[in-house]
Amino acid sequence: MVVDDEEGIIDTVVAMVNRSGYWCKGFTNPLEALEELEREHYDLLILDYFMQPIHGDEVVERIRKTDYELYILLLTGHKELAPPVSTLKSLAIQAYCEKSDRTDQLQLLVESGVKSISQMRTIKRFQEGLNSILGAVPKIYQLQPIGNILEEILRQILPLVNGEDAFILIDELPESFDPAAGTGSQERKSIFCGIGAYRGSVDSFTSLLDHDLMEAVGRARTDCALVHAPEGVVLPLCDEQKRSLGVIYARNVSSEYGIKLLEIYAHQAASSISNAFLHSLVNIKNEELHDTYAQLKQRYMDTVEVLRLAVDAKDEYTRGHSDRVAALAVEIGRAYGFDADALEELRVAGLFHDIGKIGTADDILLKTDTLDDAEYEEIKRHPMKGAMILSAVSMFESIVPVIRHHHERYDGRGYPDGIAGQDIELNARIIAVADAFDAMTSDRQYRAHLSFEDAVQQLRDGAGTQFDPSVVDCMLRLIETQPRILHIVRR
Repeated sequence: MVVDDEEGIIDTVVAMVNRSGYWCKGFTNPLEALEELEREHYDLLILDYFMQPIHGDEVVERIRKTDYELYILLLTGHKELAPPVSTLKSLAIQAYCEKSDRTDQLQLLVESGVKSISQMRTIKRFQEGLNSILGAVPKIYQLQPIGNILEEILRQILPLVNGEDAFILIDELPESFDPAAGTGSQERKSIFCGIGAYRGSVDSFTSLLDHDLMEAVGRARTDCALVHAPEGVVLPLCDEQKRSLGVIYARNVSSEYGIKLLEIYAHQAASSISNAFLHSLVNIKNEELHDTYAQLKQRYMDTVEVLRLAVDAKDEYTRGHSDRVAALAVEIGRAYGFDADALEELRVAGLFHDIGKIGTADDILLKTDTLDDAEYEEIKRHPMKGAMILSAVSMFESIVPVIRHHHERYDGRGYPDGIAGQDIELNARIIAVADAFDAMTSDRQYRAHLSFEDAVQQLRDGAGTQFDPSVVDCMLRLIETQPRILHIVRR
């Protein structure tokens, strides 16, 4: 939607957006635009600041009372009268552009906005999909019939890939199955569950299978590996011992991102089915329940890892940065005497400390010259965005404060909360040192890396102001005494 009280501006912007392949509608009256937004869904709003009868800031204020997801790009033709950065931030306005005869900057901001909307939708789909998987686990423990469990899995899988047709084919375990030996005296029967075009009995299903799809199903089961089949993908359902339980087939799945999500999902589905069978044998031990939850945690870790890699993929200069920060942080934690659980928590925090950058526009992340104030303020929001992403999953609760505070300074002049000294979590103080040291010894778009000696001196200079002096001392001792540290950082 474009809202501007000048018809000429609307005509220009609508023509530009249409040429880019997007649908667009214009309004000269902001009140009519607000009424339209109450009736219809829009993804992106290009909004003039000075209008009658109400200005753009009041339009945004009314929108934000009910809609926090609409991406808003503010336009103004009067730079000196433009709203301050604090106003843009408080109203959650994502982008700002001055009017001019050229539309190339506006077009870049629109494309950046579309990318950001797409990325946030992907994150939301991951969160919703994984939460629905987690929600299905209690049903498995209530000993529901296996058919109900399979149907629940299929209901969850289709929204994740925007599909309509899928099926699961598994082997039911015989009553005398021995989980330890993996054997049973009775013959194993096939259980089929389909949705969409495959809904029906196993007999009607077999008539829908052609030779190529049957071959793909067999290959996926034999190799315990994903197989691209006619019009879709076949994912194996294998237990932890790589024994085949069956397969999931989903039609019309082509995106690499969607396939990755399905692979993660198939692991969870296999765990759910395997545990359902074990429950039906009334032979589950306490450690097997713990294993199930451990697998759930790993699937969540896999999912957020995909998002982390997406952040790395946006910028070749920072690729591998999170891995090095995690490795350095673990070495510091080990020197502090952390136990294995604490070291793992520190490692995870290091891996995901920059996850909030998934929601930062490419033109800001990849900018080669100095950021302006608004761009810097946007960059400074990534710790809060990262904390919000991880707070959606309870098992990350302990590292959420670390993600939020890894850019706080020891003297209290950091962000986002301006806390100081011991009020900053120890893990956040450790990540801050590891993050800064790797950044200094790495090339970036806007500068070459510092020498190793200069980076060490920068740590010394920042002790007590930017960094916790005890963490800096620990890092410097490690550099002097532990050669493996030198293999982690770039020299």
